Amino acid sequence: MTLASPLANTQALVIDSNATSRSLMTMQLRELGVGHVRQATRVRDARVILETQPYDIVLCDYYFDGSELSGQDLLDELRREQLLPYSTVFVMVTGEASYAKVAEAAEAALDAYLVKPYTSASLADRLASARHRKQELKAIFDAIDAKEFDRAADLCLDRFQQRATYWLYAARIGAELLLRLERHAQARELYEAIIAARAVPWARLGVARTEVASGNLSAARRTLETLIGDMPDQADSYDLMGRVQMEQGEIGAALATYRTAATLTPGCLLRLQHCGTLAFYAGERVEALKMLERALSQGLRSKLFDWHSLALIALMRFDTKDSKGMKYAGDALMQGMERAPRDQRLRRFDLLLNGLRLLMERRLADGLLLARTFAKQVDAEDFDLESASLLIALWVRLARQDIELPEMETLVSRLGMRFCSSKSATEVLASMAEGHEPSAQLLRDANARVFAISETAMRHAMRGDPQAGVQLLLEQGTQTLNAKLIDMAALVLKRYRERMSDPDALAPRIEALQRRYVRASGQGLKAARDAGGMALRGSSSSGKLQP
Repeated sequence: MTLASPLANTQALVIDSNATSRSLMTMQLRELGVGHVRQATRVRDARVILETQPYDIVLCDYYFDGSELSGQDLLDELRREQLLPYSTVFVMVTGEASYAKVAEAAEAALDAYLVKPYTSASLADRLASARHRKQELKAIFDAIDAKEFDRAADLCLDRFQQRATYWLYAARIGAELLLRLERHAQARELYEAIIAARAVPWARLGVARTEVASGNLSAARRTLETLIGDMPDQADSYDLMGRVQMEQGEIGAALATYRTAATLTPGCLLRLQHCGTLAFYAGERVEALKMLERALSQGLRSKLFDWHSLALIALMRFDTKDSKGMKYAGDALMQGMERAPRDQRLRRFDLLLNGLRLLMERRLADGLLLARTFAKQVDAEDFDLESASLLIALWVRLARQDIELPEMETLVSRLGMRFCSSKSATEVLASMAEGHEPSAQLLRDANARVFAISETAMRHAMRGDPQAGVQLLLEQGTQTLNAKLIDMAALVLKRYRERMSDPDALAPRIEALQRRYVRASGQGLKAARDAGGMALRGSSSSGKLQP
């Protein structure tokens, strides 16, 4: 049974001068289940609204056209005039991802920030994390609302002294209360603790995100290790660390990290699914099935439910010969297909589940025919890493039926050359090979070949012949449809354009390949860095069922 949204009884205020952006934020909040959403176009209007009525969530843009006031100014005023209840989650939305702006937001004790463009999944993560923290500190906020400031300050001191969950956040609140109560010595103790902890978590997390985005994973990992050590209750830090570990091919370590994030925010559907998916890849099938079926029961009709979770459930139910579990998965998928009958992603999940059903019924000839039909989609422009993982999972289970599969080696090699562009992608596909070592080795060999092609092309460019490097990448990208090679061709062309004899002849061909096989499939260098190696798809919201 699907549970009601935890945000159903909440009220939110969206503050943005741009009508399109305002409508988008309102729509995202409503899709996440927020019961009532009100809009404001100006900072001054928002201030009046917040003076008269408290809101559970405030989503505020940083920059306002034609106004000298920013979202930061509004937040500062609300804090200073004590117009914003501590229980309110205040999320700043900004188009500037610079360190200075992130640090400024952190100093204002923001609950969360989002950098445009962001996904509904990112918004849901921020809200879940902030609301969990508010719930943990509810006794403090209730005392403040009752104007029992001494008791609230004492609760903050107790949490600080015991180093209980969110003690540093409580210390910041307690320090403000103690100053107002003129308990100066205690206030100073808390402020010194905050300074000693260098408590700018959003700023340091923002730095780590920029390091991930630029491909500097080692630096991001060092930043995150320090941040997690100092701020062990910040679930977003674990999210990013898990993605870094996944990109570096460390599935087991990523799983352990995501477990911590899910523990910090037990109501977060996305983290529950991340844990379950990584448990599947790591071979922890009991844990994977438990987590993913819990996500299915709690969030099937939620936009944040990822249908890939259902595919993994079906694979695990098939492997344990659980026909009832398979039927339940199939019925759940039908609900999605009834709502979006033309969704190509859902149709591929349906192919997988029908193939598994045929194998379970021992209709092997029909199962092989369906698997071959599925394989004909490999060269489709929107065929992505997720689709490849489903196809490999189906063929591996066919291989266990003791039937001849002469084309399987060629198919797996072809998929490997298109999608094994990183450690994370290779390990995901290898894990979907389910212990079928010949296929897993073919995939790892493909990753080595893609890496060798990239290295050879870069050597050509650095030794004075960038034309040869771009031509090699373009030729191999055309042959394999590998998004990384296609993107690298564009990157080398841009960097060494002045040293090339005929760059204008190559540019249109590269652009055409990018348009067809990078953007359509959501793969490529930028998508891989943005996803941090966690998602099988280019955007964490891509392919989600629309209501």
